Amino acid sequence: MYIIFLGAPGAGKGTQAATVAQKLNLAHIATGDLFRQAVERGTELGVKVKSYMEKGMLVPDEITIQMVLERLVASDCESGVILDGFPRNLRQAKALDSALAQQARAIDKVVYITVPEEELLRRLSGRWLCRQCQAPYHATDSPPKVWGKCDHCGGELYQRPDDTPQTVRERLQVYFAKTAPLVDYYNQSGKLLEVDGAGEKAEVSRRIVRAIHGSLAAS
Repeated sequence: MYIIFLGAPGAGKGTQAATVAQKLNLAHIATGDLFRQAVERGTELGVKVKSYMEKGMLVPDEITIQMVLERLVASDCESGVILDGFPRNLRQAKALDSALAQQARAIDKVVYITVPEEELLRRLSGRWLCRQCQAPYHATDSPPKVWGKCDHCGGELYQRPDDTPQTVRERLQVYFAKTAPLVDYYNQSGKLLEVDGAGEKAEVSRRIVRAIHGSLAAS
């Protein structure tokens, strides 16, 4: 079973991908983890990735695709995988389909976790961090006991520039513009499963598992 998870920043895609992978006994492949591991090991691809990351640039599609395909042949992927953070665009999606087809495999389902934009804005723009120990807080979901101070070390709380409401709104607009062709691509192939990402994390996980099982049983 090969499943892709899509979702805007703040939709909980990474959390749900890891949780559902464990429930379904599938490997969880997150491109961010692949990049970090390659850099730490100092592989040839890792050196290339590091050079782009240090410049604050996106890792090129060619490198990302190569890393994912190398990871897919690992022994823990034999029963299937959940891809988290890949593909990010139509070119990557088509390259993945082509590579899998050469091995007589294919993507089975694509889970698109949908959350209203205002809820995404609330989740993302409410994030705060401790300047000293980096402990995370949320203005409404997990506020500190004393506003502005860390519960653990008493450090000052601050908000990252990319978590301000205006910046978050811009990030979401960029995401939806880039992801729309990807969503259309998988929708046209009949593989897209839209799942409501609002509510408790455990309930969202149950919705996703039900949607996957129901879709596979019907196909």
